[in-house]
Amino acid sequence: MQDKLKSILDAAMGQITEAADIEKLNAVRVSILGKKGELTAVLKGMKDVAPEDRPKIGQMVNDTREAIEKAISEKMAALNEKMLEAKLAAETIDVTLPAKKQMIGHRHPNTVALDEVKKIFVGMGYQVVDGPEVEYDYYNFEALNIPANHPAKDEQDTFYINDQILLRTQTSSVQVHTMMEQKPPIRVISPGRVFRADEVDATHSPSFHQVEGLVIDKNVTFADLKGTLEEFAKKMFGEDTRVKFRPHHFPFTEPSAEMDVSCFKCGGKGCRFCKGEGWIEILGCGMVHPHVLEMRDIDPDEYQGFAFGIGLERIALLKYEVDDMRLFYENDTRFLKQF
Repeated sequence: MQDKLKSILDAAMGQITEAADIEKLNAVRVSILGKKGELTAVLKGMKDVAPEDRPKIGQMVNDTREAIEKAISEKMAALNEKMLEAKLAAETIDVTLPAKKQMIGHRHPNTVALDEVKKIFVGMGYQVVDGPEVEYDYYNFEALNIPANHPAKDEQDTFYINDQILLRTQTSSVQVHTMMEQKPPIRVISPGRVFRADEVDATHSPSFHQVEGLVIDKNVTFADLKGTLEEFAKKMFGEDTRVKFRPHHFPFTEPSAEMDVSCFKCGGKGCRFCKGEGWIEILGCGMVHPHVLEMRDIDPDEYQGFAFGIGLERIALLKYEVDDMRLFYENDTRFLKQF
């Protein structure tokens, strides 16, 4: 038995030394130490050994197994180290190669324009408020002096979810919530996304953004409205900007007006940008209708107010001289990275 164990050990050591890779080394392990291996067969034959010799033979078998396992472990470590060295040599990094360019995002032009609008009005003491995009018909229309069957509802081509719930067509609904939650004096702007069933073209989209403003206080006049919006126009488009107010009609303001600014490309002389008129329309405005105040339990004899609505995309289109609104939403990095 001793000679047989020595023969197994010598053969195993020779095979381990000759093993050129891990696969061959594992094959040696299986052939010697596996369930059907040579050393395992010796262990199974222990039943034929005399009882008094079993401890001695068992110790010899264990010593042989430990020697083979140690040799296999050392050979395995040597092969792994050799493989690592070969892998490192094959994967050497050329530090002179240019690195991959990191694509760093930045603010969308709409966001840039909105931040500037906010900065101007916050500087004048306004508070920025927000409200739901899914709104009740009452807050979007009726509370703004637009009752059922009013033509203005048809003009705005509203997305209705049901008879009472819709996607807001204007952020004026936020002004209604503000008047319900806060007593005068009130001075707020309400930026946000609005929805109308418009066909997509260079100047229209079914989803766009507005910035609406509301001021309610004692002794507020149209002169305050004009002075506020003129200051806004100068800060947004330049100190040389002039403003012009044209009579208009909005159900929730009386009197109402649309405001134009002098073309900042030609200074009002007329050019392609302003279509030869010298003026560019940028917003609608007016004094808050007394009935709107009454519906919010605000006495129109004691308090007056004015409101205005600015199309954010229109401001961005003008400020950055973009001629197609769709460019803002197409996610074309060639366009967006210019900002």
